[in-house]
Amino acid sequence: MSTKTEATIEDLYRVPENGKAELVNGELILMSPTGGVPGRAGGRIYRSLDDYERSVGGGYAFPDNVGFIVNLPRRRSFSPDAAFYTGELKGGLFLEGAPVFAVEVRSEGDYGARAEREMARKRADYFAAGTLVVWDVDVLRERVVRVYRSRDPENPTIYREGETAEAEPAAPGWTMAVDDLLT
Repeated sequence: MSTKTEATIEDLYRVPENGKAELVNGELILMSPTGGVPGRAGGRIYRSLDDYERSVGGGYAFPDNVGFIVNLPRRRSFSPDAAFYTGELKGGLFLEGAPVFAVEVRSEGDYGARAEREMARKRADYFAAGTLVVWDVDVLRERVVRVYRSRDPENPTIYREGETAEAEPAAPGWTMAVDDLLT
């Protein structure tokens, strides 16, 4: 009988350069690189959040591949595609606690029944860790932004082409045109 060693935060720090991973159920879950269209969408969201940070303050905008350490029964970290965080910065260390706003941009493999279950579990984890708003951004198929809120996690607000999405109450007053994510 073999015994499996549980992965640690230290293992997360040792993911090969430019690698992306999360610590879930004691395992280091490596994530594949993002494709062009989803990567551009995540980058545009980060740039807009960075502008918001600079003009309004109250937190920090983060791009893809930043680690957020949490202490949940089945999850120890998140690495969203973009995020807004109100906690303390600690130099080069991962951030302690969940972001108030997390963005997950769907890639090619993020479709189908299994993917939907995994994404729902991850959203539940975000909310359990203290995240107020999670965006599920689909630029590949339905071309929508689903805005999930911790106060009503089963009923997202859906924004389509021609509409402007928001992240209330996590980023008060911040908005982004859905069309800006689709070009």
